[in-house]
Amino acid sequence: MNTIKLTTLGGVRENGKNMYIAEINDSIFVLDAGLKYPENEQLGVDVVIPNMDYLFENSDRIAGVFLTHGHADAIGALPYLLAEAKVPVFGSELTIELAKLFVKGNDSVKKFDDFHVIDENTEIDFGGTIVSFFRTTHSIPESLGVVLKTSEGNIVYTGDFKFDQTASESYATDFGRLAEIGREGVLALLSDSANADSNIQVASENEVGVEITQTISDWDGRIIVAAVASNLSRIQQVFDAAAETGRRVVLTGFDIENIVRTAIRLKKLSLASENLLIKPKDMSRFEDHELIILETGRMGEPINGLRKMSIGRHRYVEIKEGDLVYIVTTPSIAKEAVMARVENMVYQAGGIVKPITHSLRVSGHGNARDLQLMINLLQPKYLFPIQGEYRELDAHAKAAMAVGMLPERIFIPKKGTTMSYEHGDFVPSGAVTAGDVLIDGNAIGDVGNVVLRDRKVLSEDGIFIVAITVNRREKKIIAKARVHTRGFVYLKKSRDILRESTELVNQTVEDYLQGEDFDWAELKGKVRDHLAKFLFDQTKRRPAILPVVMEAK
Repeated sequence: MNTIKLTTLGGVRENGKNMYIAEINDSIFVLDAGLKYPENEQLGVDVVIPNMDYLFENSDRIAGVFLTHGHADAIGALPYLLAEAKVPVFGSELTIELAKLFVKGNDSVKKFDDFHVIDENTEIDFGGTIVSFFRTTHSIPESLGVVLKTSEGNIVYTGDFKFDQTASESYATDFGRLAEIGREGVLALLSDSANADSNIQVASENEVGVEITQTISDWDGRIIVAAVASNLSRIQQVFDAAAETGRRVVLTGFDIENIVRTAIRLKKLSLASENLLIKPKDMSRFEDHELIILETGRMGEPINGLRKMSIGRHRYVEIKEGDLVYIVTTPSIAKEAVMARVENMVYQAGGIVKPITHSLRVSGHGNARDLQLMINLLQPKYLFPIQGEYRELDAHAKAAMAVGMLPERIFIPKKGTTMSYEHGDFVPSGAVTAGDVLIDGNAIGDVGNVVLRDRKVLSEDGIFIVAITVNRREKKIIAKARVHTRGFVYLKKSRDILRESTELVNQTVEDYLQGEDFDWAELKGKVRDHLAKFLFDQTKRRPAILPVVMEAK
């Protein structure tokens, strides 16, 4: 009998950052290693990855990392995992090539080369646990689900998926394989929930392709297409539409150049002609009606690129009268407010905005009925809804109950919670360290709640610095207080507040120096407290206050 434990390090009660652990006997199987992009309040943060301390502490037990597809929410945290744990990585040909791009961009692991290409026909025996794969449909070719075969039944991880009967060969779901896995017996299904709260039928990729071609052919001027760099299905549709309408495509995003060239080399993207793609420097040679500018922005995020275009700060493009900005991606909920502001800026610059979502419901994730079909094909004994906000996990659970699953067989996990299979049932068996690790530049994990709170204060109420010099032995002030402020008040209209602030600081320090005891931290604390109260009374603002108390020798 196998000992089985399932733990989620990310990807539950949130969008992105997928990372799940299956422990079978003494081996750890890591399912995806993804990141997510920061929320609006995470000021200055570049990306967010899962806390992987448990994996670092048990790296000798890791059999491998199994990647389902090449999006950042599945492969983006891989360099940070490999920096501490040099373990084998498995994925389809395209997924591995895209993972290598992430890894090579990180100096600490750029020489790592323990990658293994697998496909839907691959089976690997890890000491009694057989790992195999099945084809799924997503917005990138060669997406795969993972099957861990144990003596208690299969553990199935779907990765991101939807069902689309019109999907081309490299995107098509293998329904026969899914039925076969179901007949073998599925103990636990870890299933994508990102679109579970919708019963609306998602448009097929064929319908999306027709819509994109029609929109492009109907526009007489220049077209700027905003897409996610790794959504190769959408990129292919733009290429096809450009060829059909006699336009050339300019790639302006940093990531897209690497991703597109890699996909073309692997024959996962096709070009109708070699001259379909042109360099940004060659745009001036073509009329506006001959151009499509494909913008993905930094790390696949096109919104910031559009903002720069609308205010004339983009490297290559400035939005002008007659431009169509065609948004063929669905912004996350966290970006909706930002997207609305950028749309306003585009219109102010003279452009027109058309989101594809105004015409079609598009998603790379299955709706509730797709999830029910997956459950009916696999007939799992237990269901773990993953990959989604809580409302989506809950909707997935309700959809499962609607097709006959018992509520006691459905578990909505929390990050870090471990479920063990004991005596024929999954039961909670403790927790491991889990949560967010914030990446800011080259720094990993040194940006926490305190730093974010300080950044929020600085962004809202500014900073107030006061400097004063004292002689501790003679108990007197050598140089009276001087204040400096940024982002707090307009100096020319607030001279009285600043003057009273300096007087308050001088009086506070004089009073403290008359006491018997002296402690630098205590003195700074009194200055900070008195200033904070005074400034709030005067302005109803709470700036970050930095007292600088120096000693004269």
